[in-house]
This record gives sequence, C-alpha cells and structure tokens, in this order.
Amino acid sequence: VIPSMRSLTAEEYVEAFKSFLDHSTEHQCMDEFNREEMPNIMAGIFYLMTSEHTLVQLILWEQDLKMIRILQAAHPGVFIDNEIIEPNPQHVAAYKELVNQAPDLQNVSFVWHQLTSSEYEQQVKEKGMHKKFDFIHMIQMLYRVEDIPSTLKFFHSCLDHHGKLLIIILSDSSGWASLWKNYRHCLPATDSGHYVTSGCITEVLKRLGVEHHVYEFPSGWDITECFIEGDPVGGHMMDFLTGTKDFLGTAPPGLRRGLQEALCHPQCSSKKDGRIIFSNNLSMIVVES
Repeated sequence: VIPSMRSLTAEEYVEAFKSFLDHSTEHQCMDEFNREEMPNIMAGIFYLMTSEHTLVQLILWEQDLKMIRILQAAHPGVFIDNEIIEPNPQHVAAYKELVNQAPDLQNVSFVWHQLTSSEYEQQVKEKGMHKKFDFIHMIQMLYRVEDIPSTLKFFHSCLDHHGKLLIIILSDSSGWASLWKNYRHCLPATDSGHYVTSGCITEVLKRLGVEHHVYEFPSGWDITECFIEGDPVGGHMMDFLTGTKDFLGTAPPGLRRGLQEALCHPQCSSKKDGRIIFSNNLSMIVVES
C-alpha cells in the first residue's frame, strides 16, 4: 500500500531547504544584489543624520548581518537599533549565536520578538505604540503570511520619513511560477501564502498606491539528482519542490512523471553541461515610504 501524500513538517522543511541551498545560487544572487544595489539604497535611507536610527528585519540571518554591515559602511558611527520578528525559537537561537560570533557589529543593538508578523502587528496596535523604522526588510517570508495586503500596508505604515521596505521574493520569471500554476492543485494543502511570486506583490503595492522599484536577479538550482532513481539528495529536492514528504515514494505515478517532465520544460529549467538547472530567479522590490 502506497502511503498518502502529506505536506512537510517544519523540521522536514528545514532539512529539504538545506539541500536546496547546497545546490542553488540563492545566496550568491542576494550577495550580487547587496553589492550592486544595496549601497545606494542604504545611502539614501536617512533624510536627517542623527545619533539613532532603527532597523527591523524579518529573517534570513546571514543576509540580515550582511545588510547591517552595508548600512554601517554607508553611515559610519550611526547607532542601529535592530528588531527581529521570528516565531521559531530555534531560529531565534541560531540568529543570536551568529550575532555572538560577529564582534565587528559595533553600535548595533538587537531586540528579539518571538512572534509572527501578524502577532507583532496585533501587539503594536494593542499597545498603541506605532514605532517608526528607517529600513524594513522581508526576505523570502511573505509565502508564510495569511493576509499579504494587510501585512504590507501595516509595515509600510511603520516606515519613517524617507524610509524603505525591501521585499525579496521569487520572480514571475522563475520556474516556481510555472510549477505552481500547473501543479499546486495536485499537491497537499499548505499555508495559503505559500504560492506567491513577485507579480502578486507588485499588484498589491499598486492597489495600495505606494511607489516601488523592482530589481530582477537571475538564480539557478541544479536539480539533476531529481531524475536519478533512488538518489537521496534528489528525493530531498523533490520534497522541497513540492512541499511534500517523500514525494517520489508517495505521489501517484502519473503525477510523478508529469511533474518531472514539467521540471525539464524550458519554462522551468535550462540545460548546462549536461546538468538540469531550475530557474530560481529573484525579485528585489524596494518600496518607498
């Protein structure tokens, strides 16, 4: 009897995500954006230079710290009040450990909110303390948000004068957009915000009437092992692609074949040196206050 398909648990997702990072250029893509665009973005954040500025970040920890260093380089000597919103206690602990190992982070304070973004929003509204921030970023996190328009409207309202909100999310040109369009109805239910690409976000921003700029950066993911029978790495990759535990072992044969064929389609992937490279292109959306 073939067990039924089910979505990944949080722990299983982390394991599959590690396989993705090991074989993709996701972080290199973000590093390229940091080198080419972030210094100018950071340099334009502050309208008046004073002794204290505020930064809120919604995780990808190593990228957080890189952006703090860019901010420090753009504004040497400025004190940074950095607030982190993250519901997972293990993720908070991991970020704190990274901070402890980074002695170069001078003039930076860290405030940890072990909350979801919606819980943070509710807390702020209940306390009536609407703190303003110069820079807010959301790196690959809007997939987990139930009400994206409300979340964007709230955090945009948290920007100080001349502040900026940075959203990093999968591009409409990525293979994910094609895959989700054609196969999400065949896969186990996951949280409603999961299937989101840049076009969804820019449409919301247009409706909100806020100025924004979109930067597109190419990124690839070598998924060749997905097509090697019995390969454990390929199994983890397919789990991450589908959000399904042991997809290759539990999916109906027709679905498995159809999805593997779709992954080879030019809308999803390209071939390079005999390898299959899935398009993981990212959109960096900079929203003005």
